[in-house]
Amino acid sequence: MRILIATDAWSPQVNGVVRTLKTTIDHLRRLGEEVEVIEPGAFRTIPCPTYPEIRLSWRPYRSVLARIRRFDPDVVHVATEGPLGLAARRAALRLGISLTSAYHTRFPEYVKARFRIPLAWTYAYLRWFHGAARATLVPTRVVREDLQARGLRNLEIWSRGVDTEIFHPRPGQRLDGEPPVFLYVGRVAVEKNVDAFMQLDLPGTKWVVGEGPELARIQRQYPQARYLGVLTQERLAEVYSGADVFVFPSRTDTFGLVLIEALACGCPVAAYPVTGPLDVIGDAPAGVLHEDLRTACVEALRIPRHNAVAHARRFTWERATEQFLQQLRQAVDEDLSLPAATSR
Repeated sequence: MRILIATDAWSPQVNGVVRTLKTTIDHLRRLGEEVEVIEPGAFRTIPCPTYPEIRLSWRPYRSVLARIRRFDPDVVHVATEGPLGLAARRAALRLGISLTSAYHTRFPEYVKARFRIPLAWTYAYLRWFHGAARATLVPTRVVREDLQARGLRNLEIWSRGVDTEIFHPRPGQRLDGEPPVFLYVGRVAVEKNVDAFMQLDLPGTKWVVGEGPELARIQRQYPQARYLGVLTQERLAEVYSGADVFVFPSRTDTFGLVLIEALACGCPVAAYPVTGPLDVIGDAPAGVLHEDLRTACVEALRIPRHNAVAHARRFTWERATEQFLQQLRQAVDEDLSLPAATSR
């Protein structure tokens, strides 16, 4: 199958969306699928307001249309709701090509946190945007239920995986500082709720891995913490292995790929009982979910590291890629079964 993926999230961005797409594309190609990627590197871009590290493509439609015509895909998968996603959506509908989409992040909540735009407005946009897709792929059942309550339809599960060849316990690793070591990994941005972690009165040492628009402020406000910036995956696995508890303060993530990476390295999780942690951890003895994040952190210290590793093995990229491919094949089959007059 010829698959075209359009995404506004790509290197040099370092986040779960980019990692998910790149890993999935790698697995698709191993399975013999032909994959073309349309990403911001091929376009003139402008910085995203309040988040200049993210570049937004400027007026990409004509170029996107030409590239889709040239590749002639069986299906167009729109991974993000930004300028490239919009352009690919429009082109696929114009050309009558099967269209699927994905919901990776809580876009309305992020927009509200940054620009104070009401949730109702952004969810209306999402209903319009994803309403054109044969299927919209979401990472968890909780996300699917949330979006259904907001009026979105044709939602299908596309889970996530972890590369256990990279993310596995590294015996003897230990992060410097007074124990216990509490670790945060992710974007340092307002929607990640990093302050909730930094403000906790915890024993030991706090470590932060990642970059983002709030990093300079966080470093000034909490100088006692240790900061490592962006790391390679190999180094990140060492850091997970050297921490006692992985703290996930976000209330807005749809999945949280870092959760299963930490678990795979034997690091128990402390988080709020919200979307993402509820699906990944649930009631498994691999982490603690509690509305009092400090309580979760302290209780997670008692979790055996082998519990975390065992739980992470439930999540594989092979299974996740098969879910993705199955939904795309079904979209193509459904469109082929339509009479020509009613086909998209």
